[in-house]
Amino acid sequence: MTSNHLFSFIREAATLHERPFLETPQGRKLDYGDVLAGSARFAHALAALGVVPGDRVAVQVEKSPEALLLYLGCVRAGAVFLPLNTAYTTAELEYFIGDAEPSLIVGDPAKHEAFKALASKAKVRAVETLDANGKGSLATKAAQAPDDFEDVSRAANDLAAILYTSGTTGRSKGAMLSHANLASNAETLARYWRFSDEDVLLHALPIYHTHGLFVATNTVLFSGASMIFMPKLDPDELLRQMPRATVMMGVPTFYTRLLRHKGLTRDATRHMRLFVSGSAPLLAETHREWQERTGHAILERYGMTETNMNTSNPYVGERIAGTVGYPLPGVTLRIAEPETGAALPKGSIGVIEVKGPNVFSGYWRMPEKTKAEFRKDGFFITGDLGKIDEKGYVHIVGRGKDLVITGGFNVYPKEIETEIDAIPGVIESAVIGCPHADFGEGVTAVVVKREGAALDEAAVLEALEGRLAKFKLPKRVLFAEDLPRNTMGKVQKNLLREAHKDIYVQ
Repeated sequence: MTSNHLFSFIREAATLHERPFLETPQGRKLDYGDVLAGSARFAHALAALGVVPGDRVAVQVEKSPEALLLYLGCVRAGAVFLPLNTAYTTAELEYFIGDAEPSLIVGDPAKHEAFKALASKAKVRAVETLDANGKGSLATKAAQAPDDFEDVSRAANDLAAILYTSGTTGRSKGAMLSHANLASNAETLARYWRFSDEDVLLHALPIYHTHGLFVATNTVLFSGASMIFMPKLDPDELLRQMPRATVMMGVPTFYTRLLRHKGLTRDATRHMRLFVSGSAPLLAETHREWQERTGHAILERYGMTETNMNTSNPYVGERIAGTVGYPLPGVTLRIAEPETGAALPKGSIGVIEVKGPNVFSGYWRMPEKTKAEFRKDGFFITGDLGKIDEKGYVHIVGRGKDLVITGGFNVYPKEIETEIDAIPGVIESAVIGCPHADFGEGVTAVVVKREGAALDEAAVLEALEGRLAKFKLPKRVLFAEDLPRNTMGKVQKNLLREAHKDIYVQ
C-alpha cells in the first residue's frame, strides 16, 4: 500500500483501537472500522467524479458524520480539502470558487441551483450535494462504492487543505496547509493535552474551521479517542451529554453560555479532566468565574488558520487567566520589532512571530503576499501583538492588523465598511472589535452620517441584511460626528476601541 502521510497516522490509530469514534446525541454511532470503510467509499466517489491528486474540493455543507468522512476521503484521494463557512452568501462564495478553481463543489441540496450557477461561471466540472442528515447525491454515490481504497501517495509537504482567512488588505487569502502541518499539530496536541483512547470529547464546534476540523477531530483520530458529535452549541444538550465525556473544546461563547445555566455545577463537571478554549480571547473574568463555579481551570491556547496551534497553557501547572501559555513542543515563538524583525527582550510588546512544522507553506497563488509575511529566517509574522512575561507565558495584547475575531471567526473590517459606506446617508464608517463576553469580540460599527440623514442603528442593520454572512454583521452600530485621525489622516481605531470598550459589559 502506498504512503499517504496524514492518513497513515489515522489508519494506524484506527487499526489499534476497536472502539467508537463518534456518537451523535440521537444515538447514531461510527466506530474506527466505519471511519476506514466510510472514507474509502467517499474517496472512490471522488475519483469516479474525476477528482485527481492536487484537485481542490470545495465543501459548504452542514455538520454531519458524512462531512467528516468526506474530509478523510479527500485526504485519501490526494485531493485538497476546501471547507467553506456555511454562513457565506452566494456572492461571497463566488470569490472563493473563482480563486481556488476546484474540480468539485459539494453543497447543501437546498442551494443546488445556486451552486450549479457558480460552477458554470467558474468552469467547475461537477456539483454534488450533502445535507445535515448525511444524505445527498454524493452520499448516494459513496454508498454504492467499495469499502476499501488504495490511498493515493502523498508526501509530507503535499497540500491537504486550503482554508481562507481574512487579512487587512485585499480579499481573503487561501492558507495552504500540508499533510505535515496537520499531522504534526495533531500529534503534538494529543501528547501535550494527554489524550488517550479512554477520552470522550464533547464536539459542538463547526467543522469548516481549524478548531473543529483539525484541532478537535484530528486530535481525537490520532489518539484513538471518541467524541460526542453535536450539530451546534446547545447548553442544555452539552450538560445532558457531559456525564459521558472527559474533555470539551470550545470558544469563549461556550463557557459564557454555560455559566448562565443553573445546571453547571461542580458535580456536573467532576468527571471532566480538561476544558479547552480558543479561537477568540477568553476574558479573565470568565476564566475566574468558571474555576469558582466548577473547580476547573480552563486551558486557553493560541492558534491561527495559517499555523494551527502555536501555544498552550500547561496541562500540568498554572493556567494563567489572560495568557495563552507556552509555545508548544517543536514551535519556536519570538516577539519582534514589527518593522525590522529584531528580537525584543522579555516583557516588551511587539509582533508575535512563529516557526515550526505547524506553520503553513504560504497563501494560495499569492507568492508576493507569502514572501511579505515571512522573515528571511523562516519565521511567520502573525500580525498579533504580544509579549512574553518573566515566567515564559505568552500574552496577546492586540493585533497589528485590525482583524476582528468574533466567536472564533475572522472578520475583515474593510469589507463591512465598504458595505456601510454605500448606504445612502452615510459619509464614512469604521468597524472595530470590542470586548464581548460571549464572542470574544463584538463587531462594532462607528458611523458618521450626513446632516439630516434619517439613519439609525436598525436602518443600517436592515441595509446590511443579506449582503454579508451573519457573523460579519455588526452587533452594534454607533454614531459619531467624525472619526479620530492621526496627522497622516489615518483613522485611529485604537482610540475608537478605547472609547467603546465597555459597550458590551453585561
